[in-house]
Amino acid sequence: MKATRDIFGRGLGLIVLALFCFQFLPSLAQPRLKEKEFCFGVHGGVTAGTVMYRPSVGNMSPITDACVLGGNGGFVFRYAGHKYCGFQMELNYLHRGWAEKSDEGRYNRSLHYIELPIFMHLNFGSELCRWFLNLGPQIGFCVKDEGNNGILVNGNASPEYELIDHRFDWGIAAGTGLYFQTKKAGIYQLEIRFDYSFGGVYGTSVTDYFNMASPMDLSINLAYMWKFKRKPKYR
Repeated sequence: MKATRDIFGRGLGLIVLALFCFQFLPSLAQPRLKEKEFCFGVHGGVTAGTVMYRPSVGNMSPITDACVLGGNGGFVFRYAGHKYCGFQMELNYLHRGWAEKSDEGRYNRSLHYIELPIFMHLNFGSELCRWFLNLGPQIGFCVKDEGNNGILVNGNASPEYELIDHRFDWGIAAGTGLYFQTKKAGIYQLEIRFDYSFGGVYGTSVTDYFNMASPMDLSINLAYMWKFKRKPKYR
C-alpha cells in the first residue's frame, strides 16, 4: 500500500510539474512571434546509465562502476510561438542499463528503449547563438532486455538477473546546452541531459524484494535541425 501511494504521489507531482511548465511559463516569455516557428531534425549522442536499487546489488560503488555506456538517437521536433519559449518533442531509441562487480567478475545488463519525451523549451540569447533549457516528462517502452554477450542470466539467486518486470517506463528529464543557427547550414544544438525514471524495472511493492529499481541516465547529444521559418518578426 505504501509503495502504491508513493507511485501515485510521484505521478501526481509529475503531472503538476508538466502543467506548470506548459501553462504558466509561456506567459512569462514575451514578445510573441508574429509567425510560428517550426524546426525538425535528427539527433544522437552517448549515454551513461545505471539503475538505483534499494537494497543495493553487487558492488556498485563508485557510481562509475555501476554505469553502462550506450547510445541514443532519434527525431526531434520543436515549435515556438514566443521569442523565448516553446516546446520540443522527440521520438528516440535509448540504450541504458546497469553494471555491478562481484567475485565472479563484472556483470553488464543492457536495456533498449523506445521513448517519447515532451519538453518545455526555454531559450535566451541572440538569433544565431542561444542558451536553452529543456524540462518535461518522458515515457518509454523496453523493446529488448539482454545481459552479458547478449545472453540473459536466468535462475540466479539474485533477483536483478531475472527478466525485468516492467517494460513500460515513465519519468522526467531535464537538459541544457547551446543552440547555433547558421544562415544556410541549418541549426545545431548541443545538449547535456539527465533523466530519471519513476517506473521501476522490477516490482517495488511491500511483497517484492526491491524498494526501488529506478533507471537514470546522463547523456550528451548533438542535434541537427531545419528551420521552416527563417526570419521571425516580433510584435
